Amino acid sequence: MKAPSVRMAACGLDCQTCSLRTFPFDSEAAEEALSWYRKQGWLEEGEGVEEAVVKGLYCKGCHGPRNEHWSPDCWILACCVDARNLDTCTECREFPCKRLLDWSEGNEAYSQALRNLHSISKDFAGREY
Repeated sequence: MKAPSVRMAACGLDCQTCSLRTFPFDSEAAEEALSWYRKQGWLEEGEGVEEAVVKGLYCKGCHGPRNEHWSPDCWILACCVDARNLDTCTECREFPCKRLLDWSEGNEAYSQALRNLHSISKDFAGREY
């Protein structure tokens, strides 16, 4: 499988480093993702990349069909892409909204996602959150 052209997720997560998106064509990401899928009970021991792809256990990004998105019920996706027709939260006049700031405190990956958004935002470049 060929690596897709990648961009930043609506929330600021870096699709290029996300194992849920890259595991079909990146062996290191596959090891991480498949191990996690097995812990979740979504894959049996011995099942690999091919089975995970057939089961739809990978993300095709925020800008594709919802039924192919890792989390089609994502509130950021619904707000940013569906309701406002934006590519990322930085395009919103409310950026950064309280809900996004609260979300960014959930774990380090989410904090990094907010920093990624700030790095591309013209209005908020240089601000620390």
